[in-house]
Amino acid sequence: MQKKIVVIGGGPGGYVAAIRGAQLGAEVTLIERHKIGGTCLNYGCIPTKTLYKNAELLNTLKHIEDFGIQTGEVAIDVEKIQSRKDTVVTSLVTGIEQLLKANGVHVIQGSASFVSEDTLKIVLDNGETQTLTCDHIIVATGSKPSMPELEGIDLPGVITSKELLEFDKVPKKLVIAGGGVIAMEFAGIFAAMGTEVDVVIRSDRFLREVDTEITKRFAPLLKKNGIKLNKNVSLSRIEQTENGLVLVGEGKKGEVRFEADQILMSTGRGPVMDGLNLEAAGIEFTRKGIVVDTHFKTTNPNVYAIGDVNGRIMLAHAASHQGIAAVETIMGLSHQGNHDVVPNCIFVFPEIAGVGLTEDQAADQGIEIKKSKFLFAANGKALSIGEPDGFIKVISDLEDTILGVHIMGPHASDLIHEGALAITQKLKVDAIANTIHAHPTLGEAFAEATLGLKNEAIHMVPARVK
Repeated sequence: MQKKIVVIGGGPGGYVAAIRGAQLGAEVTLIERHKIGGTCLNYGCIPTKTLYKNAELLNTLKHIEDFGIQTGEVAIDVEKIQSRKDTVVTSLVTGIEQLLKANGVHVIQGSASFVSEDTLKIVLDNGETQTLTCDHIIVATGSKPSMPELEGIDLPGVITSKELLEFDKVPKKLVIAGGGVIAMEFAGIFAAMGTEVDVVIRSDRFLREVDTEITKRFAPLLKKNGIKLNKNVSLSRIEQTENGLVLVGEGKKGEVRFEADQILMSTGRGPVMDGLNLEAAGIEFTRKGIVVDTHFKTTNPNVYAIGDVNGRIMLAHAASHQGIAAVETIMGLSHQGNHDVVPNCIFVFPEIAGVGLTEDQAADQGIEIKKSKFLFAANGKALSIGEPDGFIKVISDLEDTILGVHIMGPHASDLIHEGALAITQKLKVDAIANTIHAHPTLGEAFAEATLGLKNEAIHMVPARVK
């Protein structure tokens, strides 16, 4: 008998789950209340990376004469920037819609809520309602910005990343509250476009999921790129003045004030659970998200929750693979995916990426490690393309099994996957050493860093024997 699966949410978790379910022979319905592609395609990963390319080009132009090329005055056409961004987004969203159709997934535009353990009420875009009963339901409703309770938070010009993506002019002064991935990516993008950027964080740590050796090396590069990082500031209020907005906080020496044309609130994200009526289906949840087991099954055995809504890892690619895992479990397959090894990529200047254990986590867990770094300044390809900043750091246990890979430098987001594969497959240093890496490439830096764990790197000064 064909199984009926309903997926709530058409983001990178939901649409992937829907397509995989259809591939396995299920009758799949996908319910989306806004746009197919979710936050990632429409307001997150894709549009920000499109703007990141603009920023990358602008940063290159700032030192283009180093390459023996002279240009005239550089001008920014915001209308064309937005047009290109929208074209990229539309192209990808349309492509996904076509894939859903080609795989026989029935798509409903509307909002879903539970009325029982296996039945949903759907309010369609035209206001009509219908009910839908099925064998299994996958909740993939994603996340939304968490706005702090702060005086002045509702003032015009106090925005989230969604509104900032639709900028119609480059702000002269942008203040960003928060030091996470979204905050730092937008800081880099707008600083490249000439905006005076202040990042305000409440502690002395930013990009908390990143190995601290990388963040320590990255902090001076923020300053080099025109971004001021203000640490240990507790937010007090936001004021409207004749000259614009002011973010007011308390620092170590008293009150501090940050003037801005716009203030980006980037203080975290929370799961989208409002309106789902999870109680009616017997689904346990907390403030952090829907409670799930290792197969992403909720306390209702017929309902699964994937992606940001379960609060485990708020990354699009994690959501996609959780969706595949949920569907394969529903269809009786033994899912083989590893959901603990998840690469994290941050599109700043230079790029940052990491996977597996950080040095801090290893210390917290009492794991004895070896570590090795290889600087991009010693890599021929990095020097050739004019991007020598950063390094690759590899961590192993005492038996040379690779546990973590952390990169700051050119194309870190592309290089990290060899590290992810190594960790997933529990590879040892020799597995990398015995694999020929092409020359001249950035990938050679990973091989050299890995060889350094055995003090066998060719293009690295040998470690001193104590």
